[in-house]
Amino acid sequence: MAGISTVAFLVAGTLGVRANESARKAASEPGAWAMAGHDYGNTRFSPLKEISTENAGKLSLVYSFSLASLRSNEASPIVIGNTLYVSTSWGPKYVYALDAATGARKWTYEPDIPDDVLQYACCDVNNRGVTYADGKLFVGRLDGKLTALDAVTGKELWTSKVVDYKQGSVITSPPLVVRDKVITGFGGGEYGVRGSLQAFDINSGKALWQTYTVPAPGEPGSETWKGDTGLHGGGAAWLVGSYDPKTDTVYWGTSNPGPWNTAVRSTGNGDFGKLTNLYTASTLAIDPNNGAIKWHIQGTPADAWDYDGVNEALLADLKIGGASVPTLMKADRNGFFFVANRETGKVISAEKYVFANWAQKWDIATSRAVEDPDKRPGPGHPAKDICPNLIGGKNWQPMSYSPDTGLVYIPANNVCMDWSVGDVSYKRGVFYLGAEFPTKEGPGGFLGELVAWDPVANKKVWSIKEDLPFNGGTLSTAGGLVFSGNLHGDFRAIDAKTGNILWKKNLGSGIGAGPVTYSVDGKQYVAVVVGRTASIPAFLGEIGKKMTNAAPEGGALFVFAVQ
Repeated sequence: MAGISTVAFLVAGTLGVRANESARKAASEPGAWAMAGHDYGNTRFSPLKEISTENAGKLSLVYSFSLASLRSNEASPIVIGNTLYVSTSWGPKYVYALDAATGARKWTYEPDIPDDVLQYACCDVNNRGVTYADGKLFVGRLDGKLTALDAVTGKELWTSKVVDYKQGSVITSPPLVVRDKVITGFGGGEYGVRGSLQAFDINSGKALWQTYTVPAPGEPGSETWKGDTGLHGGGAAWLVGSYDPKTDTVYWGTSNPGPWNTAVRSTGNGDFGKLTNLYTASTLAIDPNNGAIKWHIQGTPADAWDYDGVNEALLADLKIGGASVPTLMKADRNGFFFVANRETGKVISAEKYVFANWAQKWDIATSRAVEDPDKRPGPGHPAKDICPNLIGGKNWQPMSYSPDTGLVYIPANNVCMDWSVGDVSYKRGVFYLGAEFPTKEGPGGFLGELVAWDPVANKKVWSIKEDLPFNGGTLSTAGGLVFSGNLHGDFRAIDAKTGNILWKKNLGSGIGAGPVTYSVDGKQYVAVVVGRTASIPAFLGEIGKKMTNAAPEGGALFVFAVQ
């Protein structure tokens, strides 16, 4: 357990009354993987160390399990006691409960998902996992619904409608449970939806509160939008949330504004003044009791590049300037790594972790980037060679943090683009873009990179170059390891200090999901889901063709241990 003091606040027993006690207790078990990001802070760090730098080369397959669903399988399983829960793509098509040590199936849940969800799912029919609390599992669905299951039997307990999926709003990520509330967002920034976060009663599924992430005319912040354009302004909170029980605050990222043509909702150039389009491309701090927004950080004001701000907020205490600081860390799609005081919202640093030329720097004093005017597209002003590409310096694939090394492990991309805008009008359930964005390779002869980043010194410590972008999320452990996969299907155990690859196994399909680790009866296991993306390559031209050619579609869970 040595080395986890920096994240101990996330599982401290005295704070259980503020969190959900059952979820907090499950996350505090050293052998469990109780939440998508392991804990309320999305650290993806496990204190397990049976598998270490000394024996990682002896990892071998314990079991595999077919998910019976191809394409874009992106779930991180969760493990409660000796049961592993994993969801599939397409709805999810299935949720499975397995014996975590043997893979024996305990039950299967198959929701009734409409056949037409694909046309409303911008970026694939993925599902990134389930959430556990109070003996229940909670899963968001592509048909815009939230379902609660009995964790022992798989019986459906309740299903609530969150949003009408036919406006282009599917749910692809697990919700967050705080006390008696299940909180979820949904997608749709590319369809011109109006984003929101919503809370539901854990026992009945009754709607408790809804907070729109884009203000309507007359509401605070509406002056940052041209006219009533905020009503189709995007800002969808479609990825995962974090929670700090000390301050009783939930953190969530919001997506791009709609449409991509900035002239519709702002000035169309860099002189956007107050027309920043709140609260898109931002990190929001929210009161879980009522949904009120406490403060925000807008990473990309008046976003013109689809630099979604949804990436997860990783919470940990860092030693900065000789003092322990409660921080929020975010590898933003815009290429800047943000470190902020999570109690006040004050940005401490924002430095480039990938090659990014759209801005010279991000100015902490003004809370805005110092942009390169040539890289901001607008009417009559197409822009060339913008980096990063719209998939971002980092996309949804989760990063992890090791308090032992003090490093964050980021699955990064090195892709650029051109960008030009055109006329666009809103039509419900149809892409609302108004832009063309041909893809280009980034500099240096590589397209992806696993970056070990020092968030205090603001520098890259080591990296592994990849020939493709959009590679898998990361897991870090007290055994001194980082686990990560790539689009070729190579799953690897890596020395967390040096970046040396200690073990590698090809799993037959591309890996996007974040791996997990857990123990049963004192034995440590590492698990990962495979099944490469299908929709994202369609946005990326020739690079996208390389991505789909790298490995076939798949759908399986693989579990390893040192035998």
